[in-house]
Amino acid sequence: MSTTRSEAIWNGTLKEGNGTMKVASGYFEGPYTFATRFEGGAKGTNPEELIGAAHAGCYSMFLSALLTNNGTPPERIHTTATVHLTAGPTISKIELNCEAQAPGLDAALFQELAAEAKAKCPVSKALAAVNEVVLTATLL
Repeated sequence: MSTTRSEAIWNGTLKEGNGTMKVASGYFEGPYTFATRFEGGAKGTNPEELIGAAHAGCYSMFLSALLTNNGTPPERIHTTATVHLTAGPTISKIELNCEAQAPGLDAALFQELAAEAKAKCPVSKALAAVNEVVLTATLL
């Protein structure tokens, strides 16, 4: 279907070094450091933030497809992904929080489709090694 490419450059040691990550399309390029990844508050990005953005985007698109195929196309889907980096370091948990507007959709069916999207979106499948992926889905 498609092949994408991203790249990262790292200069120097782990704690004192710095780098940039970018996607081939040119729509994102950002700096990252030890501080942006492990200490928070510093200006820049980190791999986990990009994983979260990818997961939220993939989940939203997959849910949109499921809702559309159900005959209840969404007006809007807003998903956030909170990625927890813990000792190891390990991504130990991802919290997906989704709010969707899909007129005419039954709340129980929405929960089923939301869970299916969590299980089947390609990024969820790629992140299957994460111990816990929590979904909170709200039909507006």
